[in-house]
Amino acid sequence: MMESMALPGLERLLDVCQRLNLGLETAPPAREPLSAGEALVGVPFDPVLASVYARLGHAVFAAKVMCWALIRWDDNDHSLRERNEWWRENWWEELGQPVIVFGGGVFTYATVPGLADDWGRQPVVMVDTYEFEPRVIPVASSVDRFFDTYARYLEAKVSEPSYRTSGEVDIGFPYDAVSLVARDERLVELMRAGRFDALMRNVEDGTRRWAAQVMGR
Repeated sequence: MMESMALPGLERLLDVCQRLNLGLETAPPAREPLSAGEALVGVPFDPVLASVYARLGHAVFAAKVMCWALIRWDDNDHSLRERNEWWRENWWEELGQPVIVFGGGVFTYATVPGLADDWGRQPVVMVDTYEFEPRVIPVASSVDRFFDTYARYLEAKVSEPSYRTSGEVDIGFPYDAVSLVARDERLVELMRAGRFDALMRNVEDGTRRWAAQVMGR
């Protein structure tokens, strides 16, 4: 079953949060989690996310440095559906295509169903809705790759001398993670092919320069 797929990126993120004492909270999954390809607000649910929710009903990652949370879907709370219904009504038209939000903190992380690969796996974008127009930034070719990249970024940040002396870290993901994001070859292929161009139409010059660095241009 697709829901039982290996999730090395998630495993790495869980390990990093625990091993480095960055803060981690998890809750058990629903008895009937969403399944791969199931319609959520009218679009197919990502198979990697389905596998994640088969293991976790909710999670809070790196609470001590830059908290972000997996939106809850368990036996008592279906916030994932409610949040995506709200996004469908308020942001889909402005974004130009559907997204499925699954987590976030200051910014929101979402999959893009329209860019799924042959196995249904959807790339991940970060969405900033704090400006007049939403800004969308591609960050990973799949949900598990996003977990892996974010975990490696946390490892790098907490190894800096400033963290060892103060216990505080300035998380600038993904802007300070060019080399890590660029390792995601499938994401780079999609970016070079212009698959995110419509979603990125509102980004500022700094983000375009960041994207060019990721693509090696």
